[in-house]
Amino acid sequence: MSRSVQALAYARPSALTTEGGTGRLGLETSGGLTPVGREAHPQFFAGFLSSPQAAARGLLAVADVAAARYYQRTLRASLDPVVTAGGDRLRFESFSGCCGVYARLDVLPEGLDGADTGHGTTNVDVNNPLREALSRLSGDEPLHLRVGPDELAVTTADGPVVEKKVPLPDRWLRGFAEAQVITAGFDLRAELSAAEAVRFLRTLPRTTTTGAGAGGRGSLWVVPAGRTLRPTTRPVPGAVCLPGPERLTALQRVLRHATALRVYGPAAPDGAATAAAWEVTLPGMRLTLTLSPEPSRGFSGEGAVLEALATDEAAADADLVSVLLSWEPRIDTADLAARSGLSPQRVRGALTRLGTAGRVGYDAADAAYFHRELPYDAGRAEARNPRLTAARALLADDAVHLHTPTATAGPRTATVRSGERHYQVREAAGGVLSCTCQWWADYRGRRGPCKHALAVRMAHRGQTATAPTTTAATAPAATATTTAATAPAATATTTAATAPAATTPVTAAGETR
Repeated sequence: MSRSVQALAYARPSALTTEGGTGRLGLETSGGLTPVGREAHPQFFAGFLSSPQAAARGLLAVADVAAARYYQRTLRASLDPVVTAGGDRLRFESFSGCCGVYARLDVLPEGLDGADTGHGTTNVDVNNPLREALSRLSGDEPLHLRVGPDELAVTTADGPVVEKKVPLPDRWLRGFAEAQVITAGFDLRAELSAAEAVRFLRTLPRTTTTGAGAGGRGSLWVVPAGRTLRPTTRPVPGAVCLPGPERLTALQRVLRHATALRVYGPAAPDGAATAAAWEVTLPGMRLTLTLSPEPSRGFSGEGAVLEALATDEAAADADLVSVLLSWEPRIDTADLAARSGLSPQRVRGALTRLGTAGRVGYDAADAAYFHRELPYDAGRAEARNPRLTAARALLADDAVHLHTPTATAGPRTATVRSGERHYQVREAAGGVLSCTCQWWADYRGRRGPCKHALAVRMAHRGQTATAPTTTAATAPAATATTTAATAPAATATTTAATAPAATTPVTAAGETR
């Protein structure tokens, strides 16, 4: 697994203290981007939490996921959560070490009391003493939350008091991007009351007898049955995939405060295992765990972003759209389309592209994207995506032969030479590409296009770009490139971005290439 090291420097450790009968939770920040640029220790919030115990346990759940591995458990996993301030709410996010579980705690406007919320994204220190203090929090005493330094926080001439160096696997970067694209296709599939939610979640097994494969017990299904959910071993109509039920353990932290449980997922007509999002609603906040389709399968290998990464048009559109983002907690794609002059479809493609740099996420409850700035850059994600790298190598080697011109109506075919073998790629109705390679036989498009289909798609787009009749159609993209050239460079800087770009595909445990 390819890794770089991210240095997180805090002015002092985060801590939970008591002063005059009031609890004070101080979360220290390390670096981050705000509307005024990069700051060493940004401050996003200083005020009271409406539901202190629920917030404390929700934060612990996000930290639990950041410190856990649900596959290959013996390997190390530790990354401080990320917090984004959106002007009216705080979002705490983390990924498990195996990249198969994405956690997010949304503290909504009604959960915050007495202060304005800032704008920006940063890491927050969640250390072991703080975790222990949060676990012991009880009663209904007021809890003051500070995200960022207060007026007493100072650094010495020698630098910060606390510094952490955490390994940053490239799979986490790709996982944030993939999770955003996948959840954008989710709909609400089931909703349970608080009592039924607690009853259902407490009956789930804590361990999985087989950790791999859609056919094992690691991928169960649940189907709405009256006021609850009924487990089933088959994907019957209306069922939602529950891959690796033990991966929902972090939700146990907040069950006593739950007001409802909502389950989001895609339609699964072919019965294959799918990702799903499990959201526990709490007073003034939501805790969501999104599970990859299998316990042994991280989000980083799903391939949902490949189509967007493979187009020059999406890159230019992303440059334009990025200038228009302004830390909105809910991004209105119709408004972005009107302001940018792009179609809603191209705006969504641009947001997907921006997601590969961690610059947007998706909230299934709001059915909307939101703006954040993670410490990554899109070029790094693109360079270290094995299928994209391989597809571009095929194009460079002149290994793609298009049998039918791009402008031809109806199904088109192509041959791709890869090593000593030749693969046939065919475009079916709706533009879906199939291939004769083993990847297509195994996944049939459920994990994105194979490298051969991706190379063919890029070849067709290259042919379109050079056709004289398409000059007018490409004009908006050219305009986007020119406009975006004035975007501030600060939005893509990071400490991790200095890692050398990989030039060869990387195969990580649990990931099939």
